[in-house]
Amino acid sequence: MDQHSDDANSHFKEGLSWQAHKGPVLSIVVSSYGDLWSGSENGVIRIWQWDAIEKSLSLSSEEKHMAALLVERACIDLRSQPLSFSIWDARTKELVKVFNTEGQIENRADLPSVQQQDQSVEDEMKVKFVHPSKKEKSGGFLQRSRNAIMGAADAVRRVATRGAGAFVDDTKRTEALVLTVDGMIWTGCSNGLLVQWDGNGNRLQEFSHHSSAVQCFCTFGTLIYVGYVSASRNHGGIRGWSIASPGPIDSIIRSEVASRELEYTRRNSFRILVGTWNVGQGRASQDALKAWLGSAASDVGIIVVGLQEVEMGAGFLAMSAAKETVGLEGSAIGQWWLDNIGKALDEGKAVPCGFGRAIGNKGGVGLRIRVLDRIMCFVNCHLAAHLEAVNRRNADFDHIFRNIAFGRSSNVPAAAGVSTASHTVKGTHAASTNHEESRLDLAEADMVVFLGDFNYRLFDISYDEARDFVSQRSFDWLREKDQLRAEMQAGKVFQGMREAVVAFPPTYKFARHQPGLAGYDSGEKKRIPAWCDRIIYRDNRSAPVSDCSLDCPVVASIIQYEACMDVIESDHKPVRCKFHVQVAHVDRSVRRQEFGEVVRFNEKVRSIFEQLPHVPETTVSTNNIRLQSQDTVVLRITNKDFNEKAIFRITCEGVCTVSDDGEENTYHSRGLFGFPRWLEVTPAAGIIKQDHFRGGRSTS
Repeated sequence: MDQHSDDANSHFKEGLSWQAHKGPVLSIVVSSYGDLWSGSENGVIRIWQWDAIEKSLSLSSEEKHMAALLVERACIDLRSQPLSFSIWDARTKELVKVFNTEGQIENRADLPSVQQQDQSVEDEMKVKFVHPSKKEKSGGFLQRSRNAIMGAADAVRRVATRGAGAFVDDTKRTEALVLTVDGMIWTGCSNGLLVQWDGNGNRLQEFSHHSSAVQCFCTFGTLIYVGYVSASRNHGGIRGWSIASPGPIDSIIRSEVASRELEYTRRNSFRILVGTWNVGQGRASQDALKAWLGSAASDVGIIVVGLQEVEMGAGFLAMSAAKETVGLEGSAIGQWWLDNIGKALDEGKAVPCGFGRAIGNKGGVGLRIRVLDRIMCFVNCHLAAHLEAVNRRNADFDHIFRNIAFGRSSNVPAAAGVSTASHTVKGTHAASTNHEESRLDLAEADMVVFLGDFNYRLFDISYDEARDFVSQRSFDWLREKDQLRAEMQAGKVFQGMREAVVAFPPTYKFARHQPGLAGYDSGEKKRIPAWCDRIIYRDNRSAPVSDCSLDCPVVASIIQYEACMDVIESDHKPVRCKFHVQVAHVDRSVRRQEFGEVVRFNEKVRSIFEQLPHVPETTVSTNNIRLQSQDTVVLRITNKDFNEKAIFRITCEGVCTVSDDGEENTYHSRGLFGFPRWLEVTPAAGIIKQDHFRGGRSTS
């Protein structure tokens, strides 16, 4: 940039511009040799050589039209596929290692030879940018780079062809990486995971300080900063820490801030209404919907409704099956249910948060919402039918729990303060996944509610016996014959979950449009009445009784659990459950204040901070280095301090031309602080331990 402008209104003039990528430039970094590395979408990495940039900046005004062309023609394109990343040597541009998204190393294949046309292009570039006295060895810079590119492409192809299963989990996508002064490499993933690697590419440790996607890194001295984006992409955040963490100061601050938990903990309570109904491919009257939902919705903040056997029409099902998805979008019947449920809820204050999808006759759909930074999941299920299929029902639940995966819905509005996601269970027709690596989304949620037609029946009881006990409202005895209760007590299904006491009549099977308990099926099959329609949940509690706190942030209790026996439009009765939910969360502004109090006034923390500005006693072996052709000079930096490490970085701010009599003739600034191509400094940056030295080697 030209900073010597006579125009008082113009602080900077454009020095050089060129077309770098077809898409947006997402990141830029400058190597110690002054080369500018740029990254774009789809994993495209390009290197813009300092020699070309320097020459373009020095062109006269008459030659400025050539500047962009010179830089663009000197570009090295490290084109690679997504789902992997590579480590390159910043000076030689040679490929060091290739990793897949799981952090596994891909061995480098034998590098193919460069074709003749590539060599001719290299010769042309040498004529333009390389001084005759500074020719590179055979197999020079550009050829080595092209070989490395081919090797990287081959490695990436081998990674990608190992099977789609290794790359199904998009949440582990690497978004950013940075090299810190201690030689460590940090990578950040789209799920917020931070991974630390050593200089040899070995995975050392990983952290998860935030669930939002990592966007970028910045490092300054011993400090490292990471930029995040929220799930809604409306807010960003920055976190910073020392590369020496965890250290003594971390444990002190963490302990002190934790001791003030009561000051920044906030508790909110609200009610959730959950309803489930197998509608038997029929429709409901407004009176039925109001009796089921509208009569109980006046004091609740969240309403979750799950329907089973919603008739969609043969044509719609055939079209949806071809797309491997069945949903409410595009379905007239589905939209009818949405409209009429909204009317029953007096839809002036209702906001739809998400729609699920499924395929097949039985299965499950899920909805995930974030409320006050706590994750709540609701899963609507329709499990295998018939009395004898209890093991199949258990297996259905296990499959749903392990395989349901959530992704943010991009076309569904979210209520204020609530983020939503909906998804389906991965079926057997989907791409196979690595189950050892897949995340169990439901296991990570703070509250999980399963609702639906679970199809568990009554066992060891006849139709007449069941009818007699129902008419006598002897539900305690009937519960002893409940398959679901027995399977849960044996730990075979809905592990770790609980259900309120069932104090309503069995909800299946009824003759349509026949009121009262006399409506139970009395036809030829005489199906035994059963509690098929259920609502089961878990919260954060590890014991039946626990107080709501940051350690147990979601505590739910059931206010109401009942069936609407007066609704007669289906062979099932609708069921509803009302929860009282307490959520503990952090008031971030108050916690920041408490954090600041600890940092400013805690004596141990202040003592450590007072020691941080200390500069270790360091000596450098020489102040002036004169380099002649092919000379090597050893530069020694000694850290004489016995307590602190020393950080060093060697930069080249400019180059002097010295005459034979030792006088400086000209000084040429290197604006990017990069070493000229003829000067090699190893290492150019690092950390020196207490009472140790580092010997740097400079070669011209």
